[in-house]
Amino acid sequence: MMYIILASLVCGILSGYFILPLGIISNLDKIASFALNLLILSVGIDLGRNKEVFYSIKETGFKILLIPASIIAGSLFGGFIATLIYGMPINLGLAISSGFGWYSLSGVILSNISGPEAGTIAFLTNVFRELIAVLTIPFLAKNLNHLTAISPAGATSMDTTLPLISEATDSKTVLVSFINGAILSSLVPILVPLLFNLK
Repeated sequence: MMYIILASLVCGILSGYFILPLGIISNLDKIASFALNLLILSVGIDLGRNKEVFYSIKETGFKILLIPASIIAGSLFGGFIATLIYGMPINLGLAISSGFGWYSLSGVILSNISGPEAGTIAFLTNVFRELIAVLTIPFLAKNLNHLTAISPAGATSMDTTLPLISEATDSKTVLVSFINGAILSSLVPILVPLLFNLK
């Protein structure tokens, strides 16, 4: 699966550079959004048909919150370590890492409150997080366990990486992944400015 993803990425780069006219490239956002929504619809249909998943999630109860809590702790710890390595302010490192992969929002928030340099770093950091998630989700699902495969996705586990998680895991994990993404996505606009304003 990872080889297919890498091959698709390389083919996309080559197509964008050599083949596709600018008229199509300017509409790629709309095409990608349509394709993503179609994939999420198909995942939703699959979940809706598997009613046992909802019962097992209900039985799990509040334990399901351990996954986003662990992802938050791990992301913030990684942000703290990055501040030590790169000599940046701790509040900035924590704010960047609390984007949880949502590069468009975290980049904009930090651009507004700290300037374009911080916004660019946040944007690139979270873009790379999503790329790493795309490459590692199949490996983690196969070699560790399904719930671990959610962690690199962060906030994107409810949208852009959800179809990949669906293919690499099972229906219960997909539902947990969606809940995880919803929780993390709702926390990004709160945590990024909150952590940045810590002095």
